[in-house]
Amino acid sequence: MPGRSPTFSLTLRVYWEDTDAGGVVYHASYVRFLERARTEWLRAAGHDQTTLRGEGGLLLVVRAMRLDFLAPARLDDLLAVTVDPVEAKGASLRCRQSIRHGDRLLLTADVEVACLRAVDFKPTRIPPGLLADLMPHAGDPC
Repeated sequence: MPGRSPTFSLTLRVYWEDTDAGGVVYHASYVRFLERARTEWLRAAGHDQTTLRGEGGLLLVVRAMRLDFLAPARLDDLLAVTVDPVEAKGASLRCRQSIRHGDRLLLTADVEVACLRAVDFKPTRIPPGLLADLMPHAGDPC
């Protein structure tokens, strides 16, 4: 889609269930926030996990993830969780993600997503149409 920014952002509120006893976001909750943003990024690109599996026989799964915790989020904070696709190779896609509270950067993540065949969990190339929708500016001159 011409003119579409490659960075996607999802706004999330921190709820009690996301925090520890001190009202600070528990570290595992950040992984859920990142997953929700990638799921909504996929949906915004015109795809969803259910259809990919049911009609395409494909799964998109996390293969690797590196998280840098920079500052804490707290109960009731409104967070912006971003997804920025940066590279695709065959059966994998790498994204940079971040979580912010206002202007404050709380977390950065480097996430590698693998495309697998649902029937046997073997890696398979990301279909060209899906890849074009997820990385609309791939191949554009810098």
